Amino acid sequence: MNIDLLKRLCETPGVPGHETRVRDLIQQEVKGFFDEVYTDSLGSLICKKISKNKKNKKNILLLCHMDEIGFLVNFINKQGYAYVDPVGGFDPRNLFSRRVKICTDSGDYKGVMNPIGKPVHTQSALDRKKVPETSDFFVDLGFGEKTKDYVNIGDFVVMDEPFLSLDSKVVSKALDNRIACWIGIEAIRKIVDENINHNHDITVAFTTQEEVGLRGAKIASFQVNPDIAIGIDTTLSCDTPGVAENEWITTQGKGFGLHIKDSSFISDKDLVKEFIEIADENKIPFQRTILSRGGQDGAAGQQAASGAKAIGIVVGTRYIHTVTEMIDKSDLENALKIIIKFIER
Repeated sequence: MNIDLLKRLCETPGVPGHETRVRDLIQQEVKGFFDEVYTDSLGSLICKKISKNKKNKKNILLLCHMDEIGFLVNFINKQGYAYVDPVGGFDPRNLFSRRVKICTDSGDYKGVMNPIGKPVHTQSALDRKKVPETSDFFVDLGFGEKTKDYVNIGDFVVMDEPFLSLDSKVVSKALDNRIACWIGIEAIRKIVDENINHNHDITVAFTTQEEVGLRGAKIASFQVNPDIAIGIDTTLSCDTPGVAENEWITTQGKGFGLHIKDSSFISDKDLVKEFIEIADENKIPFQRTILSRGGQDGAAGQQAASGAKAIGIVVGTRYIHTVTEMIDKSDLENALKIIIKFIER
């Protein structure tokens, strides 16, 4: 398992609208793998591999979003505290006392994020019950009044926490959705390295701005006009204390997630059957998943141009949209296996 690649992907900063560094890493990693590679108008990296087959071939689109949740600087006060605006969904309870990094054109600057208010020693009982809004958080770089010399409105902010490989688990920020980027790269690497035949054209779209409304995937899917679209992403794994079993969505270590439905799309019934057949034939463990809320790039692929059959392949993730997102390595490997076997079919 190429843990080094996953580590580099997760540690490379890139929030919605600012995915350039992630795209550059991917572009370098896939050099020589594809027949055509280009960046579209929204910054998504579109990578095409053409099948030698001339009869009845289809266009299969793998959608792998590059962006992670984060913030943009929206105000710097006279004291040099940088206030932020979220790009992506955060639970404010997970933002207290976080190490962060403000990324600018001239360099990256480490700092700390905290909400407005008093320290615990001087808080009233009522103060301690309050949960701040995301708009209450600010970044302290330690520069004081000089902050404006280094940081501009619109510079982006990411969490600054280490990538950890823990026995059977991986813990990191940005596993949502660098795991998909990893799968997209590693699937094509195996096809190229082992000269695996594929009967259909394969397009891997490393998309932008998923966390703010599937924006990159909508544009990419319209250009590609796929017959089949596969949204590769994380999903919830709530197999943790305090959550009822019927709300777990996935259980870690039990296989990849075969995504049936969320609030953005319903997977094609025939595709679901086909993926189940492939998984059973190759003894690849899987779990059926349904989310009552949330969406993913597969919806954009399904609804683009003349429409496409679509499905989601997902990896169960604990503590999602935090700096301690956790996946099981075997679930990630099984998601990669099913994608490769589908391409081979």
